[in-house]
Amino acid sequence: VQLQASGGGLVQPGGSLRLSCATSGRIFSSWTIGWFRQAPGREREFVAGIRWTGNGPFYADSVKGRFTISRTNSGRTTYLQMNNLQPEDTAVYYCSAGPEYSGRSSQYKYWGQGTQVTVSS
Repeated sequence: VQLQASGGGLVQPGGSLRLSCATSGRIFSSWTIGWFRQAPGREREFVAGIRWTGNGPFYADSVKGRFTISRTNSGRTTYLQMNNLQPEDTAVYYCSAGPEYSGRSSQYKYWGQGTQVTVSS
């Protein structure tokens, strides 16, 4: 399984970005696609997750109401729509895949390379 995240960039506070996670290889329908982020000097933290079937999105409290995770039924891409971005959202964002419906990074088996999101005026 391979994952590739893209769509990061520089945005002003209050702005929006949409991240994409393209996957290849065999992913079971029961698996979960997760987005995590890691800011300099901080541990990697969970952002959002969704089942491979597209059901059951769940979010970290810090992004609820601002971020939306979704999947295409026909493709192999998972999206993270990020609205009202704030400086504290600045981080490298990673997508991941694993067999558990979980927000714990240790439960994810495969990881993409990450895409930088910088929120600054």
